[in-house]
Amino acid sequence: MKLIERKRYLEKLISTINTPDIKVITGIRRSGKSKLLELFIEYIKTHIEKANVIHINFNLMKYDSLRTAASLNEYAETNYKAGVENFLLIDEVQMCEDFERVVNSLHASENFHIYITGSNAFLLSSDLATLFTGRTFEVKVFPFSFSEYLEYFTEKDIQKDFDDYVRFGGMAGSYLYQTENEKYSYIADVFKTLIVRDIQQKYKIRNTNLLSKLTDFLLDNISSEVSTHSIANTLTSSKEKTNNKTISTYLKYLCNSFAFYKVRRYDIRGKKYLSSQDKYYLADHSFKYALLGTKNLDYGHIYENIVAVELLRRGYELYAGVLYKKEIDFVAIKQNEKLYIQVSDDISLENTFEREISPLLSIKDAYPKIIIARTRHDEYTHEGVKIIDIASWLKNG
Repeated sequence: MKLIERKRYLEKLISTINTPDIKVITGIRRSGKSKLLELFIEYIKTHIEKANVIHINFNLMKYDSLRTAASLNEYAETNYKAGVENFLLIDEVQMCEDFERVVNSLHASENFHIYITGSNAFLLSSDLATLFTGRTFEVKVFPFSFSEYLEYFTEKDIQKDFDDYVRFGGMAGSYLYQTENEKYSYIADVFKTLIVRDIQQKYKIRNTNLLSKLTDFLLDNISSEVSTHSIANTLTSSKEKTNNKTISTYLKYLCNSFAFYKVRRYDIRGKKYLSSQDKYYLADHSFKYALLGTKNLDYGHIYENIVAVELLRRGYELYAGVLYKKEIDFVAIKQNEKLYIQVSDDISLENTFEREISPLLSIKDAYPKIIIARTRHDEYTHEGVKIIDIASWLKNG
């Protein structure tokens, strides 16, 4: 498979080389965590003169003998070399029983730079402080962005390339397949494995049918406002017995495993969170097409999903804004930066354009306001609001 550098993630790993943290690479299954580790190893070998790399990939059978805490610890200690920088990189670390004991012990020795990846359901952001006694630095890996897609395939026509990206998404493993059916079959298998093997195994879920129906509901309603109450009512009406508490728990499992991202609603004027409804976005929009089909392409919601994940990829905190009963798709915050963003499929009609720009013009502060849409034109400004073509915005950052 062709490798691209994935500079954003690689630079994060490089920047932490001299820190004492345990570096943890997280992200949805098949998002490229292992390949990122391989790229980082190449960087170490070519840029650090005195380096000893100890790489253990539990996907490979030759490391099966290291699946106990004692054997893994012994292997690391045996391969340690004095007088050089020792890098310990462990792929799919959860396959080792009591892996956290080994990692904590080796970290306490101060002899290793430690980098680990693991199954998303077993190595959660929320669990890191509990698993590891040392300080951790998390690198969150997402499926390919549109700019990475262009790099992988070598950009030809940005608008046509964007059409293809919308249809097939950022799960790079699917790029090796030639037909649409083969691509979607691969993508569907990745998602089903995430649900069946990871989530059900991690949380010992008995009502697998309920989890499946909840997942289908979210796939069918990405970018839409939903509540645990409305979901429970919908599933109950389809003869699936459930309640708000169970739905809330299952939603947490799906988000913990990076299958979906939850975005809370925020009252811009009152500066408070609204608890009644939230939005859920897919880690990669191609999962919807692979599992539910392409009969309803639903470009507006798909574009919104793509923008949401891209903003998360760029390090923003995301909220769905509400102002005077008007909806703003995203309030994106990063340190002292704040953006107000509307996402639309087509704003060529005057009434559609007015609907999208009106909420932004109602906001009286000076933070940037943007409409991201499929304009196919150069960026321009209308009454202080930037209008940007979605393909250009995704490519140029």
